[in-house]
Amino acid sequence: MVSTAGDLVVQRPEGLYCPPGDFYIDPWRPVARAVITHAHADHARTGHGHYLASTDAEGVLRARLGDIALQTLPYGEAIEHHGVRVSLHPAGHVLGSAQVRLEHGGAVWVASGDYKVAPDRTCAPFEPVRCDVFITESTFGLPIYRWRPDDELFADIDAWWAGNVTAGRASVLACYSFGKAQRILSGVDPTIGPIVVHGAVRPLNDAYRAAGVALPDTQMVTEVKDRADLRRALVLCPPSAVASTWLRRFGETSTAFASGWMQLRGARRRGGYDRGFVLSDHADWPGLLAAIGATGAQRVIVTHGSVPVMVRYLQEQGLEAEGFDTEYGDDVVEADTVAADPVA
Repeated sequence: MVSTAGDLVVQRPEGLYCPPGDFYIDPWRPVARAVITHAHADHARTGHGHYLASTDAEGVLRARLGDIALQTLPYGEAIEHHGVRVSLHPAGHVLGSAQVRLEHGGAVWVASGDYKVAPDRTCAPFEPVRCDVFITESTFGLPIYRWRPDDELFADIDAWWAGNVTAGRASVLACYSFGKAQRILSGVDPTIGPIVVHGAVRPLNDAYRAAGVALPDTQMVTEVKDRADLRRALVLCPPSAVASTWLRRFGETSTAFASGWMQLRGARRRGGYDRGFVLSDHADWPGLLAAIGATGAQRVIVTHGSVPVMVRYLQEQGLEAEGFDTEYGDDVVEADTVAADPVA
């Protein structure tokens, strides 16, 4: 995309840049000032001089990035920087995720980061923000991606877990440690058996609980006193742990992966999982279109995902649509952010 004079967000080698405000949104290279939409590794990186994020994101950001110069802003409150009015609004993606609203010179732009319009007990729901220009993700920007209601999905996970308890084997559910694991914890039935989490999941659980999100009790594998409990356990771990020696501690297992990519035939088979549960923290195709429509924006800029398809479709609907080249990932990004065989 070629930026035009007066654009509130343009592309630079460091990331998405706001020229009048002299700051970046989710930059992938170190910069002096960064506005962070959420704490996933492809959007929140180390090395920036100053960070601005939602108040709800503070715990998870510090758990992931450590001691950073972090300024927080409650949802809906605005600050002004170099004449640009900046406010953050719920994106519904994960705890603390935010859309960035920019107002300057009579124009309003919104950068969505990643977002989800489906209900989620673990984070504030997506809030449509009216704007002139909307920067949208398109991770699952193809018509084949349509999510089932959570109640149906969690009933399937509970049935799989209960069946494994009867068979005397652990239920190992691979999921990303930040966001997906906590959403699963909030939706499953903890009376079926004990819940064991990987070492990469525990600090994020702690951050969620500190933010007031209700999660059931969990244990580390090293804290399980009766080894027989492991045969009844639901085990939440990053995908990388499923292929590591860490898994041997559980004896006989049934493995599954929770991801939006499980909607594709062959994805589960290539991963070697026994089951696949279609669970995503991104909007599906109808969700993306509904979110874009609710903004009232006549110009839409599409980032990471199915950019050409989404751009072409929006143009066919009469919108001015184009794409930004970014270094953001997708659901796969969290798979490789932990060591393959940690101690716990």
